[in-house]
Amino acid sequence: MKKNKSGNKAQIKYSGNLMHHWYWCVLMILFLLILTAAVLYVDTLAGMIVGGFTAVIFLSVFLLDAYFKPRVLIELLDFAHKFSGVEKAMLKSFIIPYGIVQTDGKILWMNDMLMGLTGKNEHYHKNIISVFPQLNPSQFPLGEESRSAQIGHEGKLYRVDMKKIALEDLVDGLDGVERLTDECYVIALYFFDVTELAQFKQENYEQKPVVGLLYMDNYDEVMDSVEDVRRSMLEALVDRRITKYISSIGGLIKKLEKDKYILVVKRKDLETMEADRFSVLEDVKTVNIGNTINMTVSIGIGTNCGDYAKNCDAARVAIEMALARGGDQAVVKEQEKMSFFGGKTQRAERNTRVRARVKAQALRELISTRERVIVMGHKMPDIDSFGACIGVCRAAQQAGKPAHVVLGDRNSNIRPWIEVLEEECGYDEKFFLTHDQAIEMTNQNTAVIVVDTNRPSMTECEQLLYLTKTIVVLDHHRQGTEKIENASLSYIEPSASSSCEMISEILQYYDDTIKLKPEEADCIYAGIIVDTNNFVAKTGMRTFEAAAFLRRNGADMTRVRKSFRNDMDTYKARAEAVRHAEAFMGCYAISVCPSAGLENPTVVGAQAANELLNIIGVKASFVLTDYNNVIYISARAIDEVNVQIIMERLGGGGHMNIAGAQLPGADIDEARVKLKEVLTQMTKEGAI
Repeated sequence: MKKNKSGNKAQIKYSGNLMHHWYWCVLMILFLLILTAAVLYVDTLAGMIVGGFTAVIFLSVFLLDAYFKPRVLIELLDFAHKFSGVEKAMLKSFIIPYGIVQTDGKILWMNDMLMGLTGKNEHYHKNIISVFPQLNPSQFPLGEESRSAQIGHEGKLYRVDMKKIALEDLVDGLDGVERLTDECYVIALYFFDVTELAQFKQENYEQKPVVGLLYMDNYDEVMDSVEDVRRSMLEALVDRRITKYISSIGGLIKKLEKDKYILVVKRKDLETMEADRFSVLEDVKTVNIGNTINMTVSIGIGTNCGDYAKNCDAARVAIEMALARGGDQAVVKEQEKMSFFGGKTQRAERNTRVRARVKAQALRELISTRERVIVMGHKMPDIDSFGACIGVCRAAQQAGKPAHVVLGDRNSNIRPWIEVLEEECGYDEKFFLTHDQAIEMTNQNTAVIVVDTNRPSMTECEQLLYLTKTIVVLDHHRQGTEKIENASLSYIEPSASSSCEMISEILQYYDDTIKLKPEEADCIYAGIIVDTNNFVAKTGMRTFEAAAFLRRNGADMTRVRKSFRNDMDTYKARAEAVRHAEAFMGCYAISVCPSAGLENPTVVGAQAANELLNIIGVKASFVLTDYNNVIYISARAIDEVNVQIIMERLGGGGHMNIAGAQLPGADIDEARVKLKEVLTQMTKEGAI
């Protein structure tokens, strides 16, 4: 609108597409004027007649436009007003719940569907949280144009699309209204009912096939322990237990070999198996028709890894992990995550020495093709780790290759042994390397041998693993999700009592002429003593055979025993930890080992944990030690509790009977609370 010259009346005019009809009229009159000029040129009278008609047409168009223009514009304004009302009515009766709220969540307006959904009327202007508690203003798209969120309301699931609507132009055009901030906007909310869609997605997810492998861990040993006439019956009973379990949840199982199965279940059925913690693991062990050894099985399942082929590959990785951890357990691999169930049975010691012989020969061939050998154990090495390093170095020297041990901190556990080896065996300073020296010496022609650990982050110098292609892993701990990749030779035997036992066995098959020095034999023998708690824990026939081999090489039990004597402060600290032990849940002993004034308090904590097992009714013991701003937990058990899976919940690992964990950045009270929470939760789950 604009004012005329007199300023009394407001004029309105056409704009946009409405001006096109006037353009055509002007164009038509121009054509008539041209026609009039042409006719005048030919005949004057005829031209005057045509000119008269042109003037009449021009005058008629002008008068008609002047007469109808206000009426047309009024009709257009009336139509626009009515159309705006139709728009508002349509928005108000829109079939999708729709509303407008302020940025702080206050409701400004709701359409009929949203009022029906909330049960509120048009005068309700409280915060949106009062109606939808899950829809917090912090979720609004303040820094972006739109955002979506899912909420539940009265048993249904809704997707809420939130869109930011700017109001700068609208506010700036209003008289008497002033913006206090540069940004002025409201939030439009659209509610879409996705309940059925979510149900369909869930049903599709639950119906997805899951591939698994089931292996009998000790088939040959169990069959050898029963009479010939009962072997077929025993196999049939075990097969029936397995088949009945899978069939009861609607799965499919097929026997591949005498001791191997492939199974296919739905994702929903896998959740059922996880809920009962794969009860078939315990069910199979109850089959007994005269066999002296119980049958155990391992299960590996791959799910949510892509197509069927990738799930099958994941199942194969999972079953290998289950077997590497000692069997009698189920491992579920879902993408990069692995979940563990079972593992309550100590892995039976294998009487056959074929595997040790094969690994010994492979180790000899590998060492003989390399320029030098560098051996390392785990951080804060104990005597088992150090003794295993010495044994491997002796094997390398037997093959004529220079060998070195990587040591970071020479703690009180190994310092006396280092001094003895340097004085009695002629080990010079170049034999023991610092981290920098080892890194400088390692190349692609160097064999890096890791003992007493299979986790890269726990090795003495992890960087060495990436400087060579020849890596050997010799360990007796159960394998976890973190492992050393691309090892040229890996020998992980959870049934072994210690790394020193494994090394002693390897040395026997490595070379018939190999001869240990007495001090070296003492060092390896000490490692067995520590990890078996004086031949009490995890001791088998092969443990004593390894000790006999070391005895033949000059190991002296008296010298070893003297090396384990403690000073008075250490003895008092251990006694203090035992004296203040707390009985949690009636069967778990939890205590704290004082670290003040002790050179190596973590070892004292481990000794105190062993002492606590001598108390009647204690199934497992846990001793916490604060050392260098890290809480170390030493866990011990005899046979009723698997402390390894408990420590894995805390980021650690180990054996069924001997395990540990480290909690950096925590204090003693926080670590104690966290340990108790894990014990309580795992007891409720039936995991321990």
